[in-house]
Amino acid sequence: MAFDVQNFEEDILTASHTKPVVVDFWAPWCGPCRVLGPIIEKIASEESEKWTLVKVNSDEYQAEAAQFGVRGIPSVKMFYKGAVIDEFTGALPENAVRQWLEKALPGESKDLLREAQNLLDEGDSASARPLLESVLALEPTNPSAAGHLASLVVLEDPDKALALADMAMTGEPRFVHVAESVRQIAGALGQSWSATDEGGSSNFAEAVNALRAGNPEECIQQLIEVLKVNRYYADDAARKLGVALFTLLGPAHEVSRAHRRTFDMWLY
Repeated sequence: MAFDVQNFEEDILTASHTKPVVVDFWAPWCGPCRVLGPIIEKIASEESEKWTLVKVNSDEYQAEAAQFGVRGIPSVKMFYKGAVIDEFTGALPENAVRQWLEKALPGESKDLLREAQNLLDEGDSASARPLLESVLALEPTNPSAAGHLASLVVLEDPDKALALADMAMTGEPRFVHVAESVRQIAGALGQSWSATDEGGSSNFAEAVNALRAGNPEECIQQLIEVLKVNRYYADDAARKLGVALFTLLGPAHEVSRAHRRTFDMWLY
């Protein structure tokens, strides 16, 4: 089976809109390339219905290699719908290549998750939510979808968010961090807080009420007031809740930009 590129545009960019294209950037003088080449060609022959292999001599296609950030070879990149969606560099053993392919190859749930991630990056959580729910309908234990959705529903449905957080704990470290924040917020929402003689109690109760009302800015402002008068109120509850909320909002959120520096100032 011939894998050598004939036309970069047609064989890779255009073809990737029909089926994923795995591109092996190599060179004849490269020892690790000669190790990886037969491995990836063997797998490509076995899985030709799933993806296509195209081998590109980086000496002959220097401009294209530079365009797609090839700095060392062998460099393997998976193209899908005209863009690189995953990659690795170096000569991996066969089992590692197969694991990479299993993770990288797109599917319906992966496409939905990628679209949801793009929407979340744009700040459109309302449009992302049904896509995340669709992913979980296809893959009920998908940790990435569970982590994203948990952060979106924790204020309206803490119990559902906690169940999703349990699934997210099995995923990437960033979703473990999200899951821990969801648990912190759900725990605060699930308790009854009222003013006592202890300093900061009334402000903390107001912070939780603001969170229940969907007002994260008021919540953070009240937490800052707690920190001003009683840094360690209720076993550091203000710090824990504030950090969890900032984690879910993200650094680009207007509340984070407006209040994170002040919040951190009162911690130290």
